Amino acid sequence: MASQTTFFRSISRLYPHVRPIIPRLLLGLLSALLASVVALAIPQVLRVLVNSSLQPGGNPQTVWASAGIILLLGTAEAVLVALRRQFVINPATTVETRMRNSLYGHLQDLPVAFHDRWGSGQLLSRAMTDLNFLRRWMAFGAIMLVVTTLTVLIGIAAMFAMSWQLALIFLAAALPIMAYGFRFRRRFSKVTRRSQDQAGDLATTVEESVHGIRVLKAFGRSREALENFNGQAEELRQTEIAKARHQATFTMVVTLLPELALGAGLVVGIMLCTAGDLSIGALVAFFATAAVIAAPVEFSGMLLAMALTAKSAVDRHFEVMDAENTIVSPAEPRRPEKLSGALTFSRASFAFDDAPDKPILKDITLEIRPGETMALVGVTGSGKSALIQLVPRLYDATGGAVRIDGVDLRDFDVAELRRIVGVAFEDTTLFSSSVRDNVLLGAPEATAEVLDEALDVAQAHFAYSLPDGVDTLIGEEGLSLSGGQRQRIALARAIAARPRVLALDDPLSALDVHTEELVEARLRTVLKDTTTLIVAHRPSTVALADRVALLEDGTITAVGTHADLLARNQHYRHVIASLDVEPKDLDTELSDLEDQAEEATR
Repeated sequence: MASQTTFFRSISRLYPHVRPIIPRLLLGLLSALLASVVALAIPQVLRVLVNSSLQPGGNPQTVWASAGIILLLGTAEAVLVALRRQFVINPATTVETRMRNSLYGHLQDLPVAFHDRWGSGQLLSRAMTDLNFLRRWMAFGAIMLVVTTLTVLIGIAAMFAMSWQLALIFLAAALPIMAYGFRFRRRFSKVTRRSQDQAGDLATTVEESVHGIRVLKAFGRSREALENFNGQAEELRQTEIAKARHQATFTMVVTLLPELALGAGLVVGIMLCTAGDLSIGALVAFFATAAVIAAPVEFSGMLLAMALTAKSAVDRHFEVMDAENTIVSPAEPRRPEKLSGALTFSRASFAFDDAPDKPILKDITLEIRPGETMALVGVTGSGKSALIQLVPRLYDATGGAVRIDGVDLRDFDVAELRRIVGVAFEDTTLFSSSVRDNVLLGAPEATAEVLDEALDVAQAHFAYSLPDGVDTLIGEEGLSLSGGQRQRIALARAIAARPRVLALDDPLSALDVHTEELVEARLRTVLKDTTTLIVAHRPSTVALADRVALLEDGTITAVGTHADLLARNQHYRHVIASLDVEPKDLDTELSDLEDQAEEATR
């Protein structure tokens, strides 16, 4: 979490975003301020009316003139309020959109390590709820807070001009309000931040439950998930109640004390009128002015709450924007003149930032020749997936180096590197778009022939039989497809990018034996000129490789052909014996579990 900052220091961070619209905001502020001044002018018209026209022998025509002036002032106030809205709404929405785009772009640039630590709901609440509130505060809350303050000051000055005795009584009520305001600000800031964080956690829970609905249903944990959600929702409800309680108490204070002051002022005012020290018109104008500024005073509780919530929203926004992108392109990127695709690990090590003393990979030394397919095998937890993710710089090696054609990956332009390296993961991620868009994600300008070839190699011919063929929308994360279908689309995506280096994290695990054989046969042809590092969890995948690297406790302990390692390495024989012979389609397994659960309840 970010350290505590003052209100003005936090809000000042909005200046670069707000600077282009400052003229429009100032016009909106001026319109709102003039509207308040016009409202304060109406009591002065009443003062003149009471002191002149309503006295014995007064001119009746003055009443009609005063009524006309009040009508004009009221109309002017309404027009000025409408102008305020026109001046600020469009620019404020523009700032909101730009900040949201900036946040999204920054999230795209931030390394995977950042997303490992942050819940998706927290990021979603910052991108949507917080920025939406900031837009409303810029367009309304900030302007009205300034206008309210100035209105009260101008109104009190006018009160002093009419009767300093009554003004002092009214002003005396402001002192306890100011004292309580400091206490309110401190308490409300804490509870507001807690509420926004809890809302982000709740959004994360909803997203996880929706994405994992099959697992929850298959294991019969829907009720437990609901109970957990109810607990989080109740915590948020209690926090919101605490917010409302603090705000209600402050509103009560800022409403009650001025009303008590006005009651006392009425008694004193009548006494002053009786003594001849105050005219009746001045007394009427004083209380009319008090009525005008009463609404802003009562409104100040909500405006202060909005300001404190805006401060919290700014702090939460810049917690993300201040996160450093550690995986960046160098000032002067390098690239081999002729790219062959030789992949080399030179004493490469890797540890997560929060556990630097517990490396996942240690002194990895491995050379994969251009066009060679290298299988990576090892028991669960040996670091295979971590090694794969070093190749496209999803993570950076914390020691040693990873090179392509002798050039350190950190010396490549990041975008260029990720065009050179293609990746397919075991846990496939598809997007709510068409099959075509998902396959051509890494090659958006590719021709239809490239799409057809990629689908053919991945044996994803089912795509043509979908309702709209390859233009069929496959739904969120591709959950409308089976696990094997999703995996084939992901494999086709890696192939369509036509990379020089291909990193595959067990991309065939969800395929049936027959489909796997067809895919492997086509891959041998397609990968003949592509350097490939493939994590293998099945013997059939190992057979696809030219050589095999054995990973044990984060270290490469043996490299050779499959037959060679079988003959001379006992641990390799143990690993091969433990590999799955049959594929695992998790969607099929979950469907079977659902069927079993339904049968058990009949």
